[in-house]
Amino acid sequence: MSALRARAEEYLAMRRTLGFRLITQGGHLMSFVRFCEERGADRVTADLALEWATRTTRGSGDEVYQARRLDVVRIFARHLQALDRATEVPPEDVLTRRYRRIPPYLYCPEEVAALMSAAEGLAPAMRAATWRTLIGLLAVTGMRQGEACCLLRDDVDLDAETLVIADSKFGKSRLVFLHPTAAAALRAYEQARDRTFPEPEAATFLVNSRGGPLDGHNIAHTFAVLVAAAGIQAPPGRRAPRLHDLRHAFTVATMLDWYRDGEDVQARLPLLSTWLGHVDPKSTYWYLQAVPELLALAASRLEGQAQGRAAP
Repeated sequence: MSALRARAEEYLAMRRTLGFRLITQGGHLMSFVRFCEERGADRVTADLALEWATRTTRGSGDEVYQARRLDVVRIFARHLQALDRATEVPPEDVLTRRYRRIPPYLYCPEEVAALMSAAEGLAPAMRAATWRTLIGLLAVTGMRQGEACCLLRDDVDLDAETLVIADSKFGKSRLVFLHPTAAAALRAYEQARDRTFPEPEAATFLVNSRGGPLDGHNIAHTFAVLVAAAGIQAPPGRRAPRLHDLRHAFTVATMLDWYRDGEDVQARLPLLSTWLGHVDPKSTYWYLQAVPELLALAASRLEGQAQGRAAP
């Protein structure tokens, strides 16, 4: 084992004991270590770090992604520099960090219904039931795809009509309340699942056609098949509809309902952030500028408030 690899493994182990999961970052760091080993390098240098960060098949021109890769090495290099002063810390300004979020595809209720109907055509029957339930669950809760797929049986309390999303994207847990109709749909799925697989093969609530946990690698392909079967198409020049966009559709629909009902949306946004599991409220506020209808309603609300203040 090279000295650099040993240092990297020690560093990752130390940070993980502090509660950092470092799933993606850990993979990136060990990839950089292999890159250095292949070149006989035993120290981090700015040139090596930059060369590795920009040698990626994912969007060769995506400097934002490359900058994130470089960040992984930079943070590690700062740690190493305390142990080896010859370690070079890559500068922060060599790659751009400007990130433009791509507007999501916003499903209407009829399209969600069409997707669930298309799922019924999958075989075998348990696969169809799982996909119908997954789509419905994401549409009515705004959960992340990964959260739904990793949901454990013990996390689902259908008597209390609640879900516990444990150890989510940012290591936090939260409680999600279910509408009675959603709880009834999950109860029906649970009964069908247990009839099909009397002896649990997976601890997850949602299972695949063999009773095991859902495979994240196959989800995108299956969903693309359902999108085509439902006759859903993105506008020209826009990204194809994704399963994750159900979360965006839920968020936008919730905010639109608040505006139309005359609610104080600004006061409610922190609640929505908590519901969605956003660590930074900016992630929730982004929808106000990304969705034209929301932006128009927000502008109209502000204009009305300004006129009210100006009235004698």
